[in-house]
Amino acid sequence: MRILTSLFLISIFLYSCKKNEFAEYEVNDVDVYNNSHRLKKGTRKNHVQYISILSTNLFQKPISSFKVVQTQNVISSIGDNALVNEVIISNYMNEPDVLLPENSVMRDDVETFVIETYKRFYVRPPSEVEKTFFVNYIEANPNVTVEMVYTSFAASDEYLFY
Repeated sequence: MRILTSLFLISIFLYSCKKNEFAEYEVNDVDVYNNSHRLKKGTRKNHVQYISILSTNLFQKPISSFKVVQTQNVISSIGDNALVNEVIISNYMNEPDVLLPENSVMRDDVETFVIETYKRFYVRPPSEVEKTFFVNYIEANPNVTVEMVYTSFAASDEYLFY
């Protein structure tokens, strides 16, 4: 009887330990950007956040703490927030290690440039109206440069909020 019980327990153990090689997982595809338009950007970035995010967007690397403190001193010395943001943007754009696409890259595929710029600065894709406006504007104005577009995005009201 013990042998039968032992065989029965061993057979149950061996049968229950089979590896299921064909596991299926049901995962729904989710487009992250589609839901982002529902989010309201209602919290204003503080000065450190603005400086850090702007620097990361323009230089594609984190900013040093020394540079943050240095830029905060500039902010403290000027009372007008819009003016100080423009001064910071202008200063960053004039630095040699700023990473901007070439103007020829922008002109070769304006639509892709606009979409990537929206994702880079606003962390969302443009609406069809926004995309059409910028594509038409860039194509109609041959003097528009990547620096001008990036400056306008960085100085916009939407960029000040998250």
